[in-house]
Amino acid sequence: MPKEDYYHVLGISRDASADEIKKSYRQLAMKYHPDRNPGDREAEDKFKEAAEAYEVLSDPEKRQRYDRFGHEGVRGGGMGGFGGFDFDLSDALRTFMSGFGGFGDIFGESGQKTGPQRGQDLQVRLKLTLEEVAGGVEKRIKIKRWLPCEACQGSGAANAEALKSCPDCGGAGQVRQVSRSLFGQFVNITTCPRCGGSGRVITEPCRSCTGSGRKKGESTVQVKIPAGVSTGNYLTLRGEGDAGPKGGACGDVVVLIEEIPDERFERHGDDILYNLNVGYTQAVLGDEIQIPTINGKAKLVIEPGTQSGKILRMKGKGVPHLHGSGRGDQLIRVHVWTPVNVSREVKGILKQLAGHPEIFPD
Repeated sequence: MPKEDYYHVLGISRDASADEIKKSYRQLAMKYHPDRNPGDREAEDKFKEAAEAYEVLSDPEKRQRYDRFGHEGVRGGGMGGFGGFDFDLSDALRTFMSGFGGFGDIFGESGQKTGPQRGQDLQVRLKLTLEEVAGGVEKRIKIKRWLPCEACQGSGAANAEALKSCPDCGGAGQVRQVSRSLFGQFVNITTCPRCGGSGRVITEPCRSCTGSGRKKGESTVQVKIPAGVSTGNYLTLRGEGDAGPKGGACGDVVVLIEEIPDERFERHGDDILYNLNVGYTQAVLGDEIQIPTINGKAKLVIEPGTQSGKILRMKGKGVPHLHGSGRGDQLIRVHVWTPVNVSREVKGILKQLAGHPEIFPD
């Protein structure tokens, strides 16, 4: 069953602000929370749908990907966005209870994230020629990104002794909180706000990165593009994005494919179109010629009596199918060329033909 549009789930417009997204989710979460609707499967489904939509739309990077690619853009990812993104009740409750610092972000409180955080995802546009698209290609891409600090190995601490066990959580990374809400009293185990869940605090920051655990830099990655991609396809490179603060995991890089228009061929799906000019005598008498394809020259037979505008087809001479075996076709649109300047001798021959009824249409 296809997923419902996330904006529709939250009842907001596509240009809704972060505050509007949060407000709408808060209202839906309170309305459909399982504690308020015990045994109501429909309410539970709506609670999960709202949490899933909020999980994506409240994250700027995920929202940008969703706006561009839809549900496929926020799934597990490879070329075209293959993978899974199954959101169950435990995920929904985690989003509601602790995904934003306990009840903090949902009910108006907020806490600063001081521990390791995942780095941001990055997007890179990769331009490919038709030949590269048809044959597949490997490319080296330079990416400007946050890199782990070499001096502290991403920890943010000046040395090993500068990393101490967090006094608030005793190194566990979690604290026990008793909270009251409209639903009653909750005992909630949440991420420690002081250490951000790492269980450690920095007593002396690294001088090289001033405690952030990362520095601006550039890296080069090798990308293998399969044959048959097209503009709008994308490839996700796991862990090649920005390094996270304080030793957090690296984000991903989304490589967005952009095909460069070709001077000779037009692409239509996996078929390509080539416009061929032929002479009048070739069209009338027929001919056998060599024409260009994306894989070199190939023989084409022009049948006698070929009309201008006729489409010929060369099977298997197009772009390989991205999903599955086989290739598209090469289409040839024939244009019967009319000369502009002819010699006196040719004019004489044409005048002799001019009165012959066979050279005129019926």
